Amino acid sequence: MSTLFISDLHLCDQQPHITRSFLSFCEHKARDIRALFILGDFFEYWLGDDALDRTANMAQQALSNINQRGIDLYFMAGNRDFLLGKQFATACGMQIIEEPHKIELNGETALLVHGDAQCTDDEPYQHVRTMLRNPEWQRQFLQMPIAQRIEFAQQARMQSKQHTQNSHAEIMDVNPQAIDNLFSQYQVKTIIHGHTHRPAIHCEDDKKRIVLGDWHYQTSYLSHDASGFHLICQ
Repeated sequence: MSTLFISDLHLCDQQPHITRSFLSFCEHKARDIRALFILGDFFEYWLGDDALDRTANMAQQALSNINQRGIDLYFMAGNRDFLLGKQFATACGMQIIEEPHKIELNGETALLVHGDAQCTDDEPYQHVRTMLRNPEWQRQFLQMPIAQRIEFAQQARMQSKQHTQNSHAEIMDVNPQAIDNLFSQYQVKTIIHGHTHRPAIHCEDDKKRIVLGDWHYQTSYLSHDASGFHLICQ
């Protein structure tokens, strides 16, 4: 049986074709598997477990159906859905894992991260990330009325889009030294991450870095079975 990894679907009501792709994935690709790992940015934004929209409810039902088939589900927060909490995860039958997270795959250890923390060349983003991941900031944000949270999210998305357009492509990618530090600190030979929307398997010496793809124009996932890793984009 295989283990699947996905990230960067950016599910939202405004992109129903991605939701349809995900529902099809759940019904067909994620049927006879051991586990599914979601490595962040599953949703375009997350305003709190008390603010579910139509897409979130559909995703919850699809994940619950997977879990009821005896498949383990794991979720790691990304830079868009870091507020996803235990209430939603429990309804899905999904376990929240913190990054970095080690897993065993056929006797070998792999390290899972979302990837945004390793984009250290993008200093403005790292400053924002520090603020958003602060528990006190999150507590205050979740106490706001939902309408106010929606307004904040819309402004944040606009600013993020402008920042991406005005930044060099190189600083939007992971920093090589940051990746080397992960390999060294956690003593692994495989790292799996998303965030950058640049799907590839990078091999150097005995180390392997696997980047998951986004779902804007394709269905992208990583499969691991007895024969190894298979990165699929279709």
